[in-house]
Amino acid sequence: MSEAARHVLVTGAGGQLGTELQHCAWPAGWQVTAVDVADLDLRDTAAILDMVASRPWAAVINGAAYTAVDKAESDIVAAWAVNAMAPAAFAEGCAKAGIPLVQVSTDYVFAGDKAGAWEVDDPVAPLGVYGASKLGGELAVRTSRARHAIVRTAWVVSAHGNNFVKTMLRVAEGRDRLTVVDDQRGSPTSAADLAQALMQIAVRLADDVDAPTGTFHFSNAGDISWADFAIEIFRQSVSRGGPSAEVARIPSSDYPTPARRPANSLLSHDAIHAAYGITPRDWREALGDILDELIGAKK
Repeated sequence: MSEAARHVLVTGAGGQLGTELQHCAWPAGWQVTAVDVADLDLRDTAAILDMVASRPWAAVINGAAYTAVDKAESDIVAAWAVNAMAPAAFAEGCAKAGIPLVQVSTDYVFAGDKAGAWEVDDPVAPLGVYGASKLGGELAVRTSRARHAIVRTAWVVSAHGNNFVKTMLRVAEGRDRLTVVDDQRGSPTSAADLAQALMQIAVRLADDVDAPTGTFHFSNAGDISWADFAIEIFRQSVSRGGPSAEVARIPSSDYPTPARRPANSLLSHDAIHAAYGITPRDWREALGDILDELIGAKK
């Protein structure tokens, strides 16, 4: 494969995942072109098709999304434009160019009413606009002629952008006690770890026409609630000289939001391990790396 064919197009350059995809140690000969809203309006399907056709990409990773879960309930058209129609355009462009597409999706495609971890082929039943629009993107990609991998994830955190870890640390700077939901369970996902997995999948899809395609799940390993997560954030923060606060556990009913959240966001890793040999590490270890970056190493 020529050097020109080893350029990968990444969307969401300024987001958590896009930032980490640019930080990944890509194989020799690979270069990342990361675009954000200033470079490519994901509501403009013609612009997406032009971007995909603009050079001989080796692969496309669409990690950008409309992620304002509550706002999506009243901003339906915008959510569907970015989360469903944009992936449809990327899939069409990739199919025409004969290149693979890696589409990032979400645990919100599930109702959250299962006891154990969600498998890739479990029934989908999104609870709100965000999940429905992301499912629309999945269906557009899945029914296209593009070779693809759809990777669902959940609870993404990092040292960049806006996320639960950074929010907890910020709020703890001014408060001694916080209330955190305890009846929604899942596993945090390090954006850096997710980026590494997506890179591995994209490279293999580009280099091997027989590489596995379909739907996969990636998150870090472990089963916790948001309250558990907050408690561990503060425990590790204190060991680094960072802020801490007492965590009071509350039910979701005490923290009403416009959009319903899945009660169970735990994702099975069986499919991604079987297809790509990827075994996610424990979320606590991944959290430690994030806090090292935000606060510093343990004292």
